[in-house]
Amino acid sequence: MVAVTPETGTSSTADARSGDLADQLRASFDAAVAAEERVEPRDWMPDEYRASLVRQMAQHAHSEIIGMQPEANWITRAPSLRRKAILMAKVQDEAGHGLYLYSAAETLGTSRDELLDKLHAGKQKYSSIFNYPTLTWADVGAIGWLVDGAAITNQVPICRCSYGPYARAMVRICKEESFHQRQGYELLLALSRGTEAQHAMAQDAVDRWWWPSLMMFGPPDDESAHSAQSMAWRIKRHSNDELRQRFVDIAVPQAESLGLTLPDPDIKWNEERGHHDFGAIDWAEFWDVLKGNGPCNEQRINQRRTAHEEGAWVRDAAAAYAEKHTSTGREVQA
Repeated sequence: MVAVTPETGTSSTADARSGDLADQLRASFDAAVAAEERVEPRDWMPDEYRASLVRQMAQHAHSEIIGMQPEANWITRAPSLRRKAILMAKVQDEAGHGLYLYSAAETLGTSRDELLDKLHAGKQKYSSIFNYPTLTWADVGAIGWLVDGAAITNQVPICRCSYGPYARAMVRICKEESFHQRQGYELLLALSRGTEAQHAMAQDAVDRWWWPSLMMFGPPDDESAHSAQSMAWRIKRHSNDELRQRFVDIAVPQAESLGLTLPDPDIKWNEERGHHDFGAIDWAEFWDVLKGNGPCNEQRINQRRTAHEEGAWVRDAAAAYAEKHTSTGREVQA
């Protein structure tokens, strides 16, 4: 006899079967992730896993397109044609990175328009680093060396992310970010070995960008709401603090080669740990910028909204052309 629950009028046997199936699907998913298998768009996945991926990829994509602004500001003021060409190529790359990531997020059923609407409404965030101003030409070098260097440290492990489209997008992104980091290092090296004023400008840029770059990895592990679960799902491979330590260990010898000083008197090699110790980060500043109170928060998002509105005619024209092309194709087939 099949029992029917009075509240729903549905079969408890059917409910049990549904529950068993859900448990089996979850167990199969967990086993696949544990075995380092890739999850693809048509595979079953927990709703929480899907939501976590959308959140992370959206934040990453938003950061790429917002991150175009600080450096694009210097394209017309680059000191040589070579520097202008390099910077234009880099800004173009960032736009492409945003495209790859929005496309990867769309494989999970979330449209690009929806993600952009949430960004413009302040419902989704981007990296706090892009809310700082680029005051001098040396800032372009500091962003390339420090900000893109931090990005590479964080993003290379994502090439092994459990979600296939995200992992594959990151392969090309990391290759291009490596180019960005090298051009930033080379720019700072030229300034550091230049005149006294150029060296001072390079040092000033490093002084201002060092701490925000460390904040890029996110809050400390014990204050990170998503890090542990993302690591369990193999979306992330290392914790925020692990990645931050790795970045410091890489940056210290590079700064010495540049002839520049990192603005942290507490940096020193710890033989016992096998890592560099470094000073305390001002997390109050991090949370304040993340809440929208950074030097350029309002400027960045307003410029993004304006660009989106002014580009509406391009999107409309492309959509109309695509619709006409599709309609014509159908008539020909008929």
